[in-house]
Amino acid sequence: MTELWLVRHGQTDWNTEFRIQGSIDKPLNATGIEQAHALAQKLKDTHFDAIYSSPARRAHQTASTIAQLLGLPIRTDDRLKEISLGLWEGLTWQQVQDRYPEMFAKRKSDPVHFAPEGAETYGDLARRMVQAANEIALSHPGERVLVVSHGMSLATLLSKARGTNLADAYDLVPQNATPVVIEWEMEHRHN
Repeated sequence: MTELWLVRHGQTDWNTEFRIQGSIDKPLNATGIEQAHALAQKLKDTHFDAIYSSPARRAHQTASTIAQLLGLPIRTDDRLKEISLGLWEGLTWQQVQDRYPEMFAKRKSDPVHFAPEGAETYGDLARRMVQAANEIALSHPGERVLVVSHGMSLATLLSKARGTNLADAYDLVPQNATPVVIEWEMEHRHN
C-alpha cells in the first residue's frame, strides 16, 4: 500500500471566475502562489519519498514551491493533467448551460459516459488517473508520495479509492492547495 497525498494546484484567476480550465494551461494567481507557499510550509516537516505533478503550469508551479522546500525532484506525468472538456474550455459553467443546453443536460445526467466534442468522460479520466496511481504505487510500495494535480482528476481518483459512484465525483473535488490523504492499493486497477 502506498500513501498518496493528493493536492489540487493553487488558485488561478479562472477558478475565481468559475471558468472551465481543463487542458488550458493557466498559471497560478497571487492567491494561488500564496497558497502554494503556505502549503509548502505546512508540509516541510513531513517526509515524502517522491513528488509527482501534472505538467500544467498551475500544478507544476504548486509542486515546484513544495519541492524546493523539501529538496525533492518533481516527476512529471501527463496522465495527471486535468480532464479535457473540449469546446467548453474557456467558458463559464453558465455559458455552457446557455450555449449547449442539450449537451449540458446529457453531461449532467451521465458524466461517466457522455462528453462534449473533443472532451473526456469521467470514465476516461478515471482510467488514466488509476493507471498513473498504480504505477506510482508500484514504484513506491509502502512509501509516502505527494501527487499534485487538478480538481476533477483528483476527484475521480478519490472516488475510485473510496469506492463511491464515479458519477458523483464532482462532489469530491478538493479545495485548492489542501492535501487529501489516501492509501492506494493496486486492487483499484480493475474498477
